[in-house]
Amino acid sequence: MAILPETPRGFWGDFAPIFTRPTFRRFLTLLGAAILTIGRRTVANLLRTAGSLAPGATSSYRRVFSQARWPSIRLACALARRVVDLLPADDPIILVGDDTVFAHPGRHVFGKARHRDPVRSSHAFTAWRYGHKWVVLAVPVRFSFAVRPWALPVLVALYRSQADDRRERHRHRTPAQQAIRLLRLMLRWFPGRRFIFVGDSAYGTHEMARFCHRHRGCLAPVSKLHPEANLFEPPPAYKGKGRPRVKGARIPKPREAVAATRRRGRLPVAWYGGTRRVETVAGAGCWYKGGEGIVPIRRAFVHDRDGTHRDEYFYATDPALDVRRIIEAYTGRWSIETTVQETRSSLRLETTRGWSRSTVLRAAPCLFGLYSVVAMLYAALPRERRIGRVAWAGKGIATFSDAIAAVRLWIWDEGVFSRVPEGLAVKKLPPPIREILYVALAPAP
Repeated sequence: MAILPETPRGFWGDFAPIFTRPTFRRFLTLLGAAILTIGRRTVANLLRTAGSLAPGATSSYRRVFSQARWPSIRLACALARRVVDLLPADDPIILVGDDTVFAHPGRHVFGKARHRDPVRSSHAFTAWRYGHKWVVLAVPVRFSFAVRPWALPVLVALYRSQADDRRERHRHRTPAQQAIRLLRLMLRWFPGRRFIFVGDSAYGTHEMARFCHRHRGCLAPVSKLHPEANLFEPPPAYKGKGRPRVKGARIPKPREAVAATRRRGRLPVAWYGGTRRVETVAGAGCWYKGGEGIVPIRRAFVHDRDGTHRDEYFYATDPALDVRRIIEAYTGRWSIETTVQETRSSLRLETTRGWSRSTVLRAAPCLFGLYSVVAMLYAALPRERRIGRVAWAGKGIATFSDAIAAVRLWIWDEGVFSRVPEGLAVKKLPPPIREILYVALAPAP
């Protein structure tokens, strides 16, 4: 631990059994350097930041991602347990799913394909990027220093294109199917907890609804519902003749049911950090897809009374979720968009240059997990250590840029300068000069 200082609760000890002792020392060195580095997150640039605190051959640090034998799934499990420990034991765990596209240049990069970039695309124009598409599963956590929840990534999966899967003769999985694989892991790791998965329309598939219905005792989805979804009544009881019916009588589709309803409920709901007045229409039914079966759902229509947002249709498989909780669960997923944006700007996720299979499948997920590590380290710092916030008119809360700046300052002060022979000279500098030095070493992105 040449760079990272020891935390009061033994934060780094949870990850030690996953690695061999030499690999663990190099992994912690790269982790600390990734927090301190200002520019690109290549291994060469991380070693340039670490300097003499990274002893040994530079190739041994590159082999941490490319050749060293350590199970990344165990590392994700240890991180997920750390994040879940921050939540109340009796409350359901909200899981937010989304996917993002990062450019990655190089001719021989593993998993590289052409993907639609949702950030730069619009209804009239489609922007394509060559790189990786990552499916991210995050847990929103409320910290005392923030107003909105912070979505902390715990699991990440690489989406492979159909062409790549066809060429390698692998079964192709959509982003929703990748999210189902990640949800299975969370159900296995936390058998006694209850989860609510929130995703946009790409994850509100019938397959996702069926999967959550099979685990309805511990998992429920909240997502968008198509206005023309086929809804039916539950199948009648089997009378002993012929095949059992798989669905009952047809009921109006969501759009038809809303048009036929004259009275709408009105209520204020939490909406992306604020409050909005909405009109709602709730109902129930069974969502049917030919050859796939039927799933009981609870649907909700939302109309913004201020007229600034379009009408939306949502569904959940848990009948205990009322309309307010469905709406607020979905609007709360916006925090993962902020997480992805801050991962781009503060952790420079798009600047990695590894091309082999092991490096690609380890480096980017580790940077996603680094977001969660920085947030938890910032929350564990004493209040007097949470300094370095960038303030301007109208800003009253801490952001991730403030968090990483404070964590950098803590690492420089207690980790680096306390372990090098010349570090004591820095602490003897006059306070104004030392403050200028710290600001230069630990700037906010």
